[in-house]
Amino acid sequence: MRVRTTVVAAGALVLCLAAAGCGPDGGEDEDKGAGRKAAAPQTPESSSTATPGAGSSAPPAGEGRTLSEAELAKVALTTGEVKGYEVAPLEGTDERGTEKAGTEACRPIAAIINGSPEPAPAATVFRTATGPAEEGKDGRTIVTEILTSHPKGGAQELLRSVREAVGACAGGFRTTSEDGPSTYTEVRTLPAPEAGQESFAYQVTGDLEGVGVPLVFQLVRTGSTVVTFYAANFLGGTAPEIPAALVTAQAAKLP
Repeated sequence: MRVRTTVVAAGALVLCLAAAGCGPDGGEDEDKGAGRKAAAPQTPESSSTATPGAGSSAPPAGEGRTLSEAELAKVALTTGEVKGYEVAPLEGTDERGTEKAGTEACRPIAAIINGSPEPAPAATVFRTATGPAEEGKDGRTIVTEILTSHPKGGAQELLRSVREAVGACAGGFRTTSEDGPSTYTEVRTLPAPEAGQESFAYQVTGDLEGVGVPLVFQLVRTGSTVVTFYAANFLGGTAPEIPAALVTAQAAKLP
């Protein structure tokens, strides 16, 4: 896993905005304006907890309308809708990641890391939600959202393919990219708060110069829209948490 020095689409999934800028505990150093902070740990389990059908092989089939980019922007969270969180468009989304999984079964996971979920969406909107400063800590929790709308069947296929990839790639995988090779040592399912018609969460552990870097994701589908939430601790150690309040508030806005 390599540290990039430019902002990649999905909140810079393999980025610490230059490693030297990361504050303690993976937090955002507000003076330097860089980094990510680990929140409270999530306890991994063997399967996710989600809405009915979320963990089954036959999830709810509700299609819904395929939203335009403008419509996605309208249903994205805004500042003030979740107490303490500031929400803003993510900068640098024109540059997506280029990681290619060495194993085809792991391709859906690499696509999420690149900020380009597959199958290709009809429209995409990126947001970052920044939590309040915590007493005694240098940083603030940052969660990236990728809102995607899909043609018929595409949203269900996205959730299905990611579930299968998480199972198939539990032992880790390698990727290649324009920045060189990356190694992910473990992939595992996490519990997911109930939201939308389907909800699925997982952790990918990257290897950054021998340090395990936990990347945590949660996908929520309602109709033909999927929201991918992402958080990371780039200094390694404790896995970050995607706050349930963010997930449920965003899911409630989806048509």
